[in-house]
Amino acid sequence: MTLALIDKKRKNPLTRFHCEMDDLFDSFFGGYELPFYSRCNFPAIDIAENEDSVTVNAEVPGCKAEDIDISVHGNTLTISGEKKQETKNQENGCFHVERSYGSFRRDFNLPSDIETTRIEAACKDGILSVTLPKAEKAKPVKIKVKD
Repeated sequence: MTLALIDKKRKNPLTRFHCEMDDLFDSFFGGYELPFYSRCNFPAIDIAENEDSVTVNAEVPGCKAEDIDISVHGNTLTISGEKKQETKNQENGCFHVERSYGSFRRDFNLPSDIETTRIEAACKDGILSVTLPKAEKAKPVKIKVKD
């Protein structure tokens, strides 16, 4: 029994509304599992940091480079775009569709100051790679201790 169902018995109006909406969507979709990316953040993102840069890798299968927008404002990285549906006339009808289409947007707080003039991005094999070089003032400084 989920916490939401337990709280439903407690008559919390907001939780009861949430449960009722879940029930509505479950009945609408007839118990079908929704695709992974419709239940969580899309695109899936990996962020790594080293002394010189921050690297962001995003899974964007089916997206072309021209369909993706990347911007940095202050310490916020925004990745947005649109996965467009292919329109093909087929003689046979479609029985089941799991691929989704539409626009997406993800915003991330960057861990340090970025040198925005040197940002590089590439999209290959469904993976968007963004390299964000750190500004000189954000790089760690090693200080030698004298004897």
